Amino acid sequence: MAAGIYGSVKRIDYEWRWYRVPQYFLYKAEDPIKVPDDGTVEEVATAGGTAKITVNLVDGNRQVFEVDATTVRVDQGEELFIGDTVGYVTTWSLGPLLTGLVTTLWISAAASVLGLAIGLIAGLMKISRNYTVSMLAAIYVEIIRGTPLLVQIFIAYFFIGTVFNLDRNVAGIGALALFAGAYVAEIVRAGIQSIPKGQMEAARSLGMSLPQAMTEIILPQALKRILPPLSGQFISLIKDSSLVSVIAITDLTKSGREIITSTFATFEIWLVVAAMYLIVTSLLSQFVFYLERRLAISD
Repeated sequence: MAAGIYGSVKRIDYEWRWYRVPQYFLYKAEDPIKVPDDGTVEEVATAGGTAKITVNLVDGNRQVFEVDATTVRVDQGEELFIGDTVGYVTTWSLGPLLTGLVTTLWISAAASVLGLAIGLIAGLMKISRNYTVSMLAAIYVEIIRGTPLLVQIFIAYFFIGTVFNLDRNVAGIGALALFAGAYVAEIVRAGIQSIPKGQMEAARSLGMSLPQAMTEIILPQALKRILPPLSGQFISLIKDSSLVSVIAITDLTKSGREIITSTFATFEIWLVVAAMYLIVTSLLSQFVFYLERRLAISD
């Protein structure tokens, strides 16, 4: 990969601009402080890094504005008009990369929770003895697994979202949840069916109902077996969430594209975006390994 990137850069005579990347994580935003009415500057007092500007307004009121000392734009005795800027207040703000990462994380988290619920229900439906129920679950799984996620997102936003007037975030999360739910359903089904039938028979012989036996006996044992593939599916969902950028959701991928459009720093931004995805998925993988070790203690 390193050799390929180096060769590509040399071939197109690309100029690296890594010094421009940090500002897309955090940057200093300057908020202008404007006068609400016409008036005259009575005093400009500077103390440390802050300046206090006293303005006599035409309605007789006196108002004091605090701005950064280096950003003062008026002098004592100067006449001001409504909307004039007297200075700026500088604050640290999240850049587009971190903002996009936050959007990616909360969309992925919401879709994972919904996908887990949908997958659990669909998985239980698939092992149901009721033919209609099991067939409905099988049809859902086959349709979702047999069509591309990108097409599903388009259908969810441009068709279902238009009919029901859904927000793009709702449509994107819904499409991701349905997509993940189909794979979770198969994972849950396989995990339940891997538990020996004698476990269910023993639970029923003790007087437990079917729901009780499933929630207290079968599912806790199945959880240990399905945790690795289940976590892998949700980690994969974080990467799949990059596709919601096609419906104008400003996630990490779309933020990267917008930065590249304005700066042409193609290699730097895509490498940083890839590294951010890698860090998030690696941390989640380590957390899953920790859970597996903890659950293995009880075996």
